[in-house]
Amino acid sequence: MTTETGNHRRFTLDEARQLLPSIQEMTADAVRQAEVVADAIDSIDEDDPERTILGAELKLIVDEWSERIREMGLEAKGLWLVDFDNGDGYYCWQHPEPSLSHYHGYEEGFAGRMKIQ
Repeated sequence: MTTETGNHRRFTLDEARQLLPSIQEMTADAVRQAEVVADAIDSIDEDDPERTILGAELKLIVDEWSERIREMGLEAKGLWLVDFDNGDGYYCWQHPEPSLSHYHGYEEGFAGRMKIQ
């Protein structure tokens, strides 16, 4: 059963897996937008003032994605990395993984990820 306090939620594995497709879609959209902007940045000279504008646009894409993740009661722990709090640690997903298949404790972080059995 999901528990919720403010925007912080705890998820069962089934609940997290049911939510994953919408997170995958949202993340894939943000990744596509970010790649377009990053390609545009790479295609102009380093001293071109447009780089600053494009850099701000890229930051906005990532910030908006992170905010949408947080609004769902999840944690955006890194670029395209989402953690679902389960009360004992986190179910952990990173784009473009096809499923929610990893877990880590509160202290271990991404480096301590383990396969869910």
